[in-house]
Amino acid sequence: MTLDDAAANLEALGNPTRLAIFRTLVRAGLDGMPVGALQQKLTVAPSTLSHHLHQLVAMNLVTQHRHGTTLICRAEFSAMAALVDYLSAECCADAPLPARRRK
Repeated sequence: MTLDDAAANLEALGNPTRLAIFRTLVRAGLDGMPVGALQQKLTVAPSTLSHHLHQLVAMNLVTQHRHGTTLICRAEFSAMAALVDYLSAECCADAPLPARRRK
Protein backbone atom coordinates (compact mmCIF):
# COMPACT_ATOMS: atom_id res chain seq x y z
CA MET A 1 0.00 0.00 0.00
CA THR A 2 1.25 3.46 -0.83
CA LEU A 3 0.87 6.66 1.15
CA ASP A 4 -1.68 7.88 -1.41
CA ASP A 5 -3.69 4.65 -1.14
CA ALA A 6 -3.75 4.86 2.65
CA ALA A 7 -4.76 8.52 2.53
CA ALA A 8 -7.59 7.76 0.10
CA ASN A 9 -8.88 4.91 2.30
CA LEU A 10 -8.71 7.08 5.39
CA GLU A 11 -10.49 9.88 3.54
CA ALA A 12 -13.28 7.48 2.57
CA LEU A 13 -13.61 6.30 6.16
CA GLY A 14 -13.35 9.86 7.47
CA ASN A 15 -17.04 10.47 6.85
CA PRO A 16 -19.15 9.47 9.89
CA THR A 17 -21.81 7.73 7.78
CA ARG A 18 -19.28 5.75 5.76
CA LEU A 19 -17.40 4.79 8.91
CA ALA A 20 -20.65 3.61 10.50
CA ILE A 21 -21.45 1.56 7.39
CA PHE A 22 -18.00 0.01 7.34
CA ARG A 23 -18.01 -0.79 11.07
CA THR A 24 -21.47 -2.36 10.78
CA LEU A 25 -20.27 -4.55 7.92
CA VAL A 26 -17.14 -5.51 9.85
CA ARG A 27 -19.37 -6.57 12.75
CA ALA A 28 -21.52 -8.61 10.32
CA GLY A 29 -18.49 -10.74 9.45
CA LEU A 30 -17.79 -12.69 6.30
CA ASP A 31 -21.47 -13.24 5.48
CA GLY A 32 -22.04 -9.52 5.12
CA MET A 33 -25.43 -7.91 5.26
CA PRO A 34 -28.24 -7.15 2.83
CA VAL A 35 -28.52 -3.48 1.89
CA GLY A 36 -32.05 -3.35 3.32
CA ALA A 37 -30.91 -4.63 6.71
CA LEU A 38 -27.99 -2.22 6.67
CA GLN A 39 -30.35 0.66 5.89
CA GLN A 40 -32.69 -0.30 8.75
CA LYS A 41 -29.85 -0.76 11.22
CA LEU A 42 -28.31 2.62 10.45
CA THR A 43 -31.58 4.46 9.80
CA VAL A 44 -30.22 6.32 6.78
CA ALA A 45 -32.18 7.24 3.70
CA PRO A 46 -31.78 4.70 0.89
CA SER A 47 -30.30 7.31 -1.46
CA THR A 48 -27.78 8.39 1.19
CA LEU A 49 -26.80 4.78 1.87
CA SER A 50 -26.40 4.11 -1.86
CA HIS A 51 -24.16 7.18 -2.26
CA HIS A 52 -21.89 6.20 0.62
CA LEU A 53 -21.75 2.52 -0.37
CA HIS A 54 -20.75 3.55 -3.88
CA GLN A 55 -17.75 5.43 -2.46
CA LEU A 56 -16.73 2.52 -0.21
CA VAL A 57 -17.00 0.09 -3.13
CA ALA A 58 -14.94 2.44 -5.32
CA MET A 59 -12.18 2.38 -2.67
CA ASN A 60 -12.39 -1.46 -2.47
CA LEU A 61 -13.31 -1.27 1.22
CA VAL A 62 -16.68 -2.93 0.55
CA THR A 63 -17.79 -5.51 -1.98
CA GLN A 64 -21.32 -6.18 -3.18
CA HIS A 65 -22.93 -9.14 -4.86
CA ARG A 66 -26.44 -10.25 -5.66
CA HIS A 67 -28.08 -13.24 -4.05
CA GLY A 68 -31.30 -13.54 -6.00
CA THR A 69 -32.92 -10.12 -5.70
CA THR A 70 -30.97 -9.19 -2.57
CA LEU A 71 -27.83 -7.08 -2.74
CA ILE A 72 -25.34 -8.26 -0.11
CA CYS A 73 -22.58 -5.95 1.13
CA ARG A 74 -19.40 -7.18 2.78
CA ALA A 75 -16.47 -5.42 4.37
CA GLU A 76 -13.32 -6.15 2.41
CA PHE A 77 -11.23 -7.51 5.29
CA SER A 78 -8.05 -7.75 3.23
CA ALA A 79 -8.25 -4.02 2.47
CA MET A 80 -8.85 -3.27 6.14
CA ALA A 81 -5.88 -5.43 7.13
CA ALA A 82 -3.66 -3.75 4.52
CA LEU A 83 -4.57 -0.32 5.88
CA VAL A 84 -3.96 -1.33 9.49
CA ASP A 85 -0.68 -3.01 8.50
CA TYR A 86 0.41 0.12 6.65
CA LEU A 87 -0.38 2.30 9.66
CA SER A 88 1.42 0.07 12.12
CA ALA A 89 4.29 -1.28 9.99
CA GLU A 90 6.84 1.20 11.20
CA CYS A 91 5.58 1.68 14.71
CA CYS A 92 8.36 3.08 16.90
CA ALA A 93 10.92 2.68 14.07
CA ASP A 94 12.49 6.05 14.84
CA ALA A 95 12.26 5.81 18.62
CA PRO A 96 15.61 5.88 20.39
CA LEU A 97 16.88 2.60 21.76
CA PRO A 98 16.57 2.39 25.52
CA ALA A 99 19.63 3.83 27.25
CA ARG A 100 21.97 1.17 28.57
CA ARG A 101 22.06 0.95 32.29
CA ARG A 102 25.32 1.79 33.95
CA LYS A 103 26.70 -0.70 36.41
